[in-house]
Amino acid sequence: MKLLHVIQHTSAEYLGLLEDHFDGRGIRYRYFRPFTEGTPLPARSATVDGLILLGGGPWGTVGERALPTLDEEIALTRVYLMSGKPVIGIGLGAQVLALAADGSAEAMPLTFSVGTARRAAPDSLNGFMPEAMPHITYMRDLPVPPAYAATLSCDEQGRTAAFQIGDNVFGFAGHPGFKRAMAEDLIMEFAETPENPGPALDQLSSVKGQIEDSLIPLMTGIIQKTGLMR
Repeated sequence: MKLLHVIQHTSAEYLGLLEDHFDGRGIRYRYFRPFTEGTPLPARSATVDGLILLGGGPWGTVGERALPTLDEEIALTRVYLMSGKPVIGIGLGAQVLALAADGSAEAMPLTFSVGTARRAAPDSLNGFMPEAMPHITYMRDLPVPPAYAATLSCDEQGRTAAFQIGDNVFGFAGHPGFKRAMAEDLIMEFAETPENPGPALDQLSSVKGQIEDSLIPLMTGIIQKTGLMR
């Protein structure tokens, strides 16, 4: 069975609806919580099949509130990139991935939004990238992928919503498996919260079915491209 290391940056944000898709395929995952005292990041020498970097609520990578473990996570991500193993970055994790791959990040205030991401090309993710899918962001700052990355989808402002590096590395500015309960827990976990989150929470509830439906083809494409079922 394949094993993934998953780095959490807050108690509230986890794989969410993605867990069911990994569980259903027999892909195991182990969470690491470096924000918890005495809990280290995964060892760079660990023999596992891939790395997932999750979002971080109000933590960012540039500006006033940079992730405390940023440098260590960039170094760890580069080990996976150089070894050719799959990496998936989500939200803050997509920023870490972009920085590790010689991209950058753009300073932006903490925002919580529910929008739509539209496919950039018909063959994205072997054709399994949904033509349109909910794009949920609860994040400070934005990932800027390196110039050599392929854009898989864009948000309503034309910014990169999902990108691919090489054959098996993916970044998502939003969380494709986000749950309303995760947003509520993030609001409770931190003193700093997005302004007026109520409308976004209601929107998130209204697109729950769309999120679940879009994950079926999306995860099919990701599993194919990462080779996690081989």
